[in-house]
Amino acid sequence: MLQNGSALPLKLYYRIGEVAGIVGVEPHVLRYWETEFRSIRPRKSRSGQRVYSRKDVDKLIRVRDLLYSQGFTIAGARKKLQQSGQEPALASDPTLLAARGIRESLLQLREDVVSSIQRLSSVTQDPEQPLRQEIDTPEEDRC
Repeated sequence: MLQNGSALPLKLYYRIGEVAGIVGVEPHVLRYWETEFRSIRPRKSRSGQRVYSRKDVDKLIRVRDLLYSQGFTIAGARKKLQQSGQEPALASDPTLLAARGIRESLLQLREDVVSSIQRLSSVTQDPEQPLRQEIDTPEEDRC
């Protein structure tokens, strides 16, 4: 286990066994934490092995400290990390739900704009087609 004041070995990526030794837990614990903390997402190598970045290792050390030293539960540690901005919000978070609604509205708006541009470009490509037919709409349809 990594002691206070000692530095991580200088590498770009660490394998799960190395990280387990650094953090001081078994590899299965690291795999479990990956399911509980969305911010811990190691990449996989070509051979399918988990490779952790230095940032991942730092987060894992923080999680271990919260769980083992400070006595937090998994949910408590997750909440603490969310408050400090190190963990993304839960899917049921009202702010996240509002953001998703806004995103859906913007995507629909973009779709409408693209559709309108395509209709206008098809009208301008055929000069024989009357433009009035496409532009004129009844008064009650106008916003």
